[in-house]
Amino acid sequence: MSSASKSQVPLVILGAGVIGLTIAYIAACDSDVAFDITIVARDMPGDWDSQAWASPFAGASWSPHQLGATDERVRRWEQITFDRLWGMAPSGLVKRTPSKILGETDDILSAMWWKDLVHDFRLLSESEIPAPYKAGIAFNTVTINPTEYLSWLRSELESRGVVFRRQYIRSLDEVKHVVENLSLTVVYEGSRSLIGVEDAAMHPIRGQSIVVESTGLQEFISVRSGGGLSERVTSIIPRPGLTQRNTALLNGTHEIGNWDTSLDMSAAKGIFERCSVLEPCLKEEGTKILRHNVGLRPERKGGPRVEAEHISLPLKRSDGLAPYVSEDVDEEQQNLTIIHAYGMGAAGYQRSWGIATEVVSLLKENVQAGY
Repeated sequence: MSSASKSQVPLVILGAGVIGLTIAYIAACDSDVAFDITIVARDMPGDWDSQAWASPFAGASWSPHQLGATDERVRRWEQITFDRLWGMAPSGLVKRTPSKILGETDDILSAMWWKDLVHDFRLLSESEIPAPYKAGIAFNTVTINPTEYLSWLRSELESRGVVFRRQYIRSLDEVKHVVENLSLTVVYEGSRSLIGVEDAAMHPIRGQSIVVESTGLQEFISVRSGGGLSERVTSIIPRPGLTQRNTALLNGTHEIGNWDTSLDMSAAKGIFERCSVLEPCLKEEGTKILRHNVGLRPERKGGPRVEAEHISLPLKRSDGLAPYVSEDVDEEQQNLTIIHAYGMGAAGYQRSWGIATEVVSLLKENVQAGY
């Protein structure tokens, strides 16, 4: 039976960042279940200056994170995503990029769980490691231009009948009024302040970066002070460009718990100077500063949350503080299955296809179970 002849299953996705859009893409392409998808979000692809979401300001590349060393599920997400993005390179949306990580100590060599995930992994020889660094790793990775990539995802989704609805959802009680007969929803963003979820484990990681145009930047370079990321991150991420070529992102900062979205020009100067040490061509004539970014990465203490939850609406609160929705609210209880998918921190792009694959599997399991 074709998906067109099946009864449609209403699905609402809260959030139009890279995770939400990728979930919608896989669901829209599914051959087993005909999902009728509505994406509801305050910020959409095109809102490139809004600091209320993180996806436009991301580094949008694959680089190793510590969680993959200990969490097999995360490792699977990253492998699926890397392979998918690598295969997209001929489209021009993804750039296969030569890369190296330099370590101020040899701690970067202690957790190389990812060496078989990337392409052409090797240790740098002593002669290839510039002072003052003690260790180095080379490999080929993938990088993305967020504005082009998110715009492509939106266009693909709209061509498949996915509806985009601009709305700020404050409470899960509002979700059931988005479409009729709703039984499934995916919560991607706003999970700390979304009434009915209120995940206090969520916190920001402030990231400041600079986007430049320079013909000399063709290699991803990252510096690690230890095994993980310090508050002052230093990395250069060349980007693909269908509309604007020779751009790169200069990182940056990694400030845990900092909610400040204002631009710090002293931090910007430090970022540019640190990156110029790695790539002196940044100080050559012709380099253009295209923009300064400040974004808040949505991190979760204890790791990402990807799981199903069955709830009943309207919400019942012992404190009586569930917000008023409208006089037309049907007070009869309605069951709703939520798939939570949030808390990726700085790794949203590099886990997106893996997480989306798992989320759609959870959605289909719940459809088949009759929820």
